[in-house]
Amino acid sequence: MDHKHLNYFLALAKTLHFARASELCHISAPTLSRNIKQLEEEVGVVLFNRDNRTVKLTREGESFIEYANATLANWHRFKANVQEPQQHVYGNVSIYCSVTASYSFLHQILEQLRMQHPYIEITLNTGDPALAINRVLDGHEDMAIAAKPLKLPGQIAFTSVGYSPLVLIAPKIACPISEKLSASEQIDWSDLEFIVAEQGLSRQRLEQWWRKKNIHGRIYAQVAGHEAMVSMVSLGLGIAMVPKIVLDNSPLKDKVQIVSDAEQTVAGFEIGLAVLNKERHDPALNAIWSIAQSLTQQAI
Repeated sequence: MDHKHLNYFLALAKTLHFARASELCHISAPTLSRNIKQLEEEVGVVLFNRDNRTVKLTREGESFIEYANATLANWHRFKANVQEPQQHVYGNVSIYCSVTASYSFLHQILEQLRMQHPYIEITLNTGDPALAINRVLDGHEDMAIAAKPLKLPGQIAFTSVGYSPLVLIAPKIACPISEKLSASEQIDWSDLEFIVAEQGLSRQRLEQWWRKKNIHGRIYAQVAGHEAMVSMVSLGLGIAMVPKIVLDNSPLKDKVQIVSDAEQTVAGFEIGLAVLNKERHDPALNAIWSIAQSLTQQAI
């Protein structure tokens, strides 16, 4: 039986969605469908019930998951024993994080991974950190570097790797924003325009701060990603509340100024590695999880 078919089967069994599974397998959805059909013909039973809208495992398909996992695990174990005298961990792990997290927290993890487990392959996708937890829940990626939400979904295991406070930043260039800030010792926050996150924890924390300070926030723009928020502030378009780690790693950090440390009234971000509880048994994922747990928490 082709191991490729088993990997495709497990991806579809995990996501129950042809488009998402094909994305994980780096093939087209029609190619995935064709391979699943070939597998079903080989085993002689229907593994998935599917129509135009849904994909569901059959009873035989649920039983086949155990066989597929055991077969692939035995294959990797055999390869390790034949090719090397020591036991190695093999696998491909997909990870989602923000651009900032990719060269801060994730860099530390991958540096250790390269030394300890050189046979684990990584697929990295970057984007809006507000989407990180949902990317794992929906099966787009195996793991994510994410800010811990106020209520962590029960399906998610989370281990902390660091912390970042929130800061309010403003432009340094001459503009209406900087003029208003310099005109008075007491900042009238309601008279300033804000660059805000479209969604996620940073948006929630900003609105929490507005309520505590009785600020009627004026929104100039809504942005996906903290890095872009720093860029817009540097152009004099508004002020923003961002994690300090984003500011510290931004190429535009010298073009903005911190006007207030929000830590006194708004909690910062606990940042960590998120993975589905049911996937923790996977050797490659567990190896990365163990490295993340070994990292010393840092306050930035």
